Amino acid sequence: MFIKEPTSYEKTALSDLQGAWLELRHMVVELFGFPASDRLLFHIDEAMSWESVRDLNQMKHTFLLVHNIAIQADAPEEIIRCIDDVRDALEEAIQQTHTV
Repeated sequence: MFIKEPTSYEKTALSDLQGAWLELRHMVVELFGFPASDRLLFHIDEAMSWESVRDLNQMKHTFLLVHNIAIQADAPEEIIRCIDDVRDALEEAIQQTHTV
């Protein structure tokens, strides 16, 4: 059995997801110093790891952790907006990988 290469739409969804995580990471670095910013960076890096990219359900669990940490730490609004963008991109990527 051969593993098929992802479709172009699936690749676009994964690329958008990667871009959303990178933007979130950039924003946390830019605003670093708010409560739990170090923990957020750690878990964002974990979510962007190869293991998470290959298993979007694992990434979803890490996303929920990032979201909860940010809410509990009362992270800046820019961070929350980026987290919302990651949520949207993650949902789209999960939908695309399950329809293929």
